[in-house]
Amino acid sequence: MAIFRQEPFIRKVIFFLHLRIFIATLLVSLLSRVADAQKTVSFPTQDGGIVFADLYGAGERGIVLAHGGQFNKESWAKQAQTLVTAGFQVLAIDFRGYGKSHGPGDSDPMDAPLQFDVLAAVRYLRENGAKNVAVIGGSMGGSAAGDASIASQQGEIDRLILLGAAPNGPANKLKSSTLYIVARDDASSDRPRLPGIREQFQKSPKPKQLIVLDGSAHAQFLFQTNQGDRVMREILSFLSATRTSKPH
Repeated sequence: MAIFRQEPFIRKVIFFLHLRIFIATLLVSLLSRVADAQKTVSFPTQDGGIVFADLYGAGERGIVLAHGGQFNKESWAKQAQTLVTAGFQVLAIDFRGYGKSHGPGDSDPMDAPLQFDVLAAVRYLRENGAKNVAVIGGSMGGSAAGDASIASQQGEIDRLILLGAAPNGPANKLKSSTLYIVARDDASSDRPRLPGIREQFQKSPKPKQLIVLDGSAHAQFLFQTNQGDRVMREILSFLSATRTSKPH
């Protein structure tokens, strides 16, 4: 009789063992899909360079991520996954002089024509199914993104998000809707950044938006603060809605 009483218990143990194996298999499958969703690609620039980039997701809405001087393409991994979840195809680039990317001026990227790297990325996404493309750039990458908009054909870059940055070129020649995000006390070694960014914002064509956050975090470093979630919410809101010109 004791043997028969133990049978339900044994069946439960076997059931839960099978359940654990199923869950473990499912997790491995999901992690594999995430890994498969990211791949490294490369493409040429119009001035003879080669850009390497990490491609995440797929779809008709594309986003180029352009890093700052202290970062690289891998630094966008968390933001890229958030954007993929929101339905975007995301391309995080290494500028010339970073990683395997190279081209004219790559020995001093700050003075190199980085706008060509951004434009090459935008065109890569359009050639691979994206019907509209936005660019998010931090610091050096934000200035390059702005200059790419100025140099682009009308409609190539739909929207710009510039983190702690403004175009090097004349902002009135931007061809994209633009969101500027900057911390109030963000400063370079010799001056605060907000006055110059505000001046370029005022010259930018509509639609445009300026968001000034508390603190001093610069560009991509904003994601490492307690305002990081807000920055991403503002980005997603700007990408999905029609905006009018308004400073915050």
